Amino acid sequence: MSRALQMQFVAATTAVDQLPESPAEIAFLGRSNVGKSSLLNAIAGQRLAQVSATPGRTQVLTCFQVERSGSTLVDCPGYGYAQVAKSQRKGWLPMLENYLLDRENLVKALLLLDGEIGPTESDLHMLEWLRTHDVATALVATKRDKIKPSQRERRRIDVAKACAVDIGDVAWVSASEDFGIGALREQIRDWLSL
Repeated sequence: MSRALQMQFVAATTAVDQLPESPAEIAFLGRSNVGKSSLLNAIAGQRLAQVSATPGRTQVLTCFQVERSGSTLVDCPGYGYAQVAKSQRKGWLPMLENYLLDRENLVKALLLLDGEIGPTESDLHMLEWLRTHDVATALVATKRDKIKPSQRERRRIDVAKACAVDIGDVAWVSASEDFGIGALREQIRDWLSL
């Protein structure tokens, strides 16, 4: 069994230049309500990130230091539907773009997709944007537990096809069932050279 990543909160900001220095960083991206905060908590083995039933609660770049290494994970505001003012949502996109393009030590962007519903139009737009700007990206499908077992293989194929990747290029996880969390932790350790 994989050991939980020891993480601690270090900053929450809307300005990239206010984030702490980091030798290596991984960004958690995804639509509002895809489960970014739940996944971060599962990886940490404790409740660090705020989980809410209301989409759009993460409104800043929330930074966690990993295992006292100085390396960091960043919970980014969700894109797409969120229960906040439209003007506020519009402000998130420039902040996200600045962060993804200007953060020199960003080693990977984890693009979370809702495994239950598959990639949305906004997910595919984000994936295309990341590819166009050469941002190193890994795909993670969340909420595997919400898919009927008889439909899981078909969903794996459909998600990979929609994203134009091989089936093995999408990591499937369930924060509530702890499925795939250990493998993702080890991958994160590898990306951060821990």
